[in-house]
Amino acid sequence: MGAAGCKRNRGADLTPLDNLGLSYSSLEELRSLEVRSAEVPELVKAKRAGLSDAGCVDLLRIARARQHAFADGDGVASLLQVGMSEQTVLELARLNQLGLQTGEEQAMRLAGLSDRVILAMARRRAAGQPALSGAALARMKNAGVGEEKMLELIDRGLTDEQVAATIRHR
Repeated sequence: MGAAGCKRNRGADLTPLDNLGLSYSSLEELRSLEVRSAEVPELVKAKRAGLSDAGCVDLLRIARARQHAFADGDGVASLLQVGMSEQTVLELARLNQLGLQTGEEQAMRLAGLSDRVILAMARRRAAGQPALSGAALARMKNAGVGEEKMLELIDRGLTDEQVAATIRHR
């Protein structure tokens, strides 16, 4: 009998995570964080997409720090599936930049933008600062603007409206 078979009446049934190979210690950490039944399928989605055991626990810790349930399994999975690193996905979660913007972050990754560029933009959004759209960043990349220059322009607070002028100037 797997680790999830113990103490089922104490919380959510973690059998699906146990069946995916989540370690006993990770299952115990999830129990200590009082994982909810609705969160288990969300964690399963993330784990199936390649998230590590520690990443699953971290996502639940991040949600608990905000006093929310973890409900971004699809978003985490989609970002991992387009090649975003686990560390970047976890940083987006810490910045509270998963959810509605996940589709744009996925599109930016598919457009060839690096995790560094995506995180720079997400940090600005999380801080309530103006941030370029994914479409504007993709136009800059297509115009030959390199990553370091892109990061500099993001840090300077370039707006979407200024992108066209920047591209014309190049």
